[in-house]
Amino acid sequence: MTGPPNQPPSREPVRVLVLGGGLIGLAIAHQLARRGRRVQVLSRRRSEAAGFVAAGMLAPHAEGLGGAMLALGQASLARIPAWVKQIEADSGLACGLRPCGIVVPFRSSAERDAYPTAAWGEPLGRASLEREVPGIGPSWQAGLLFSQDGQIDNRRQLMRALERACVGMGVSFQEGDEVLALERSGDGALAGVRLRTAAGEEQGLPAEQAVLACGAWSARLLGELPVFPVKGQMLSLQAPRQALQRVIFGPGTYLVPRTDGLLVVGATSEPEAGFSEGLSPAGQRQLQEGLEALLPEAASWPPMERWWGFRPCTPDQGPLLGESGIPGLWLATGHHRNGVLLAAITAQLLAGVISGSAKAENKALLEPWGLGRFQS
Repeated sequence: MTGPPNQPPSREPVRVLVLGGGLIGLAIAHQLARRGRRVQVLSRRRSEAAGFVAAGMLAPHAEGLGGAMLALGQASLARIPAWVKQIEADSGLACGLRPCGIVVPFRSSAERDAYPTAAWGEPLGRASLEREVPGIGPSWQAGLLFSQDGQIDNRRQLMRALERACVGMGVSFQEGDEVLALERSGDGALAGVRLRTAAGEEQGLPAEQAVLACGAWSARLLGELPVFPVKGQMLSLQAPRQALQRVIFGPGTYLVPRTDGLLVVGATSEPEAGFSEGLSPAGQRQLQEGLEALLPEAASWPPMERWWGFRPCTPDQGPLLGESGIPGLWLATGHHRNGVLLAAITAQLLAGVISGSAKAENKALLEPWGLGRFQS
């Protein structure tokens, strides 16, 4: 069908491939689609993505981030309420955002006062710590309450809402297709990808633009990326409803209470494990000991689920965002343990630069996270 007389026919927008169907990939696909781009998501197995296994903390202050990483985390935290509202409107589903505040416990007030982000928190003594976290272990004598931090139920709500929002915006999905290689044109620009379909057939898929959001597997497609897996094991318990109101972020262990009483306990950090799958007795014992130290009564609550996943890490534990060095290919990977926190800012920044609508302040937020910082 042609357009009205004396008007050129409308051009279909250039398609963008999103390589990876985890939280970061879905968030970017959604934002690109909202900007009128045609988007196709390629995913080998979305259930293995870090977004499905993370606890969902929104904790730039509780995690003690600093410098450019703190600035990026704070910028994302500020955007999350509006981002979530947008996803909920597009999907008709709740995302499970809960601004419940996070308590970081310490063994002494000196440790508390030396924490990198102490200036953003409310100092707690033992008595006020017990009021915020009834039943907290006896070894914790001080704390910081970061009321601006919180959580989102990424596993059960956010990922599902994002998928539905993407479908509603016209995003297409190819689940079970493994991207084997990037293909380039004669001048070095992106020409497409080589993939193996769910039926086992190899084929090429042309594309002028793509976003590499393969998480811990990103370096398999672009070998110069300094991205490696850090395995994490987690478990969940069924707590009495309202037993815990705040997230507890302890050293090596954190407790994240959902509104229905589910308590998520995480997480080990195992860079030496590579991509080895499965639970380990040592990892589960570490979680149990951390749980007992933070909240002794929780040791008797019924276990519900145990799982593991792979965080995409870089040498400085910061993400890789922006240009890849290959014209047409963009990077959105390496988020380590802050993928849920940084999903909103990552999606908005990447969608902005890809669509050519990025504001100057957003370009400034991207600047520290380019691949060049590892190549000098």
